[in-house]
Amino acid sequence: MRRELGLIDLVLFNTAAVIGFRNLPLTAHTGLGSVTLWVLGAAFFFLPLALVVAGLSRRHPAEGGLYVWAREAFGPWHGFLCGVSYVLSILFLLPTLLLSGLTMAAVAFGFDQDKWFLIALSLLILWGVLLANLLGLGVGKWISDSGGIATAGVGLLLFAAGWAAWRRGGLATSGNLVPRLDWQQLNFWAQIALAYTGVELGSVMAEEIRDPKRTITRAAWMSAVVIAAVYVGGTLSMLALLPAERIDILSGLVQAGQAAGTRLGWSGFPTAMALLILASAAGSFGSWLGGGARLPFVIGLDEYLPPQFGRLHSRWGTPYLALLAEGLTCSLFLLLLTLGENLRAAYQILLDLTTVTSLFPFLYLFAAGWKGGFRIAALCGLAVTALSLAMAFVPPEEAVVWRHEAKLVGGCAALVWAARMNYRYALSRKQIP
Repeated sequence: MRRELGLIDLVLFNTAAVIGFRNLPLTAHTGLGSVTLWVLGAAFFFLPLALVVAGLSRRHPAEGGLYVWAREAFGPWHGFLCGVSYVLSILFLLPTLLLSGLTMAAVAFGFDQDKWFLIALSLLILWGVLLANLLGLGVGKWISDSGGIATAGVGLLLFAAGWAAWRRGGLATSGNLVPRLDWQQLNFWAQIALAYTGVELGSVMAEEIRDPKRTITRAAWMSAVVIAAVYVGGTLSMLALLPAERIDILSGLVQAGQAAGTRLGWSGFPTAMALLILASAAGSFGSWLGGGARLPFVIGLDEYLPPQFGRLHSRWGTPYLALLAEGLTCSLFLLLLTLGENLRAAYQILLDLTTVTSLFPFLYLFAAGWKGGFRIAALCGLAVTALSLAMAFVPPEEAVVWRHEAKLVGGCAALVWAARMNYRYALSRKQIP
């Protein structure tokens, strides 16, 4: 495969993939205690994740990343289950990236938040980004690079506004840094760990990175500093601009921009924020779309998925069938998961499904890190992942308990059953006893 990604490309790729500005309103809405959770999440999950990813990338710098690590550590079935879970989580994640980014833009520019208009625009962006990735990383990486730069730009603007607001009148949110031990808040705690995932995505594209053993390690640590700073500093900045209870979980970042424009007299601030948020969302979407397609490609090469997924385009050198299948499935999810639901409810459904399927593969990743000798980092990561998975099953305050639990438990059981049936079929097709 063509090695198109250098160090700066991968740092920007990680920044765009990991930092989700949809997470800042969600955490800021819960108050100052969320700042402490960001710090704890960085110390006990994100930094151990960066350490394990860097170590395993040096030992197995192969295309496929965590799928290859789980396969080498625990065998083909566990590698397959890990890889399929990760792919499915990306398919759930992609619509949330589009819906949240476009919703924030609609609020910022005063557009009507018509559900079908936003879905149509989401599909247009989806297939535009997909086309760029089909043409190769030499083209597709510029979407991620631009998104990484825009993400850093949003962070800097937010820091500046928060600092200025704090200097003029202190924090708009009262309280302390101790997280609430409210049973209804436990579901939210899992989102902290989920928000820090993504630094492992670059390793999935290892054979498209120049000098992957060194580049993945250096990019992981360089981007880790930026990511943790944006999450902690961005949340504090939002709480300096707005009271926590007034922050909307979908459009809170736009509210912060509007508050900065009003309180500080920065008339162009909301527009600048909105444009950068859009570019950041597109970059994040491009990173996950392009990186995610490499997993079915590698699993297809191993013939645990249809071998057609393992084909590269003769001219562009991209896993075009895997990309097209990802785009079609994501489009279907967008339509099905919003049918009969308002936009907020659809967003919450996607968020719940993403949490569990996203965190599950990290049990394998950290367990592979443990077997690889990265014991302390792996133990921290395993503990936080297991705790976050348990908390993800705690229903949010507005949810119907039995429906929430049935959806998550049934969805997980269906995933494992379907993966096992597919795996057994693949073995029979390969005539392996």
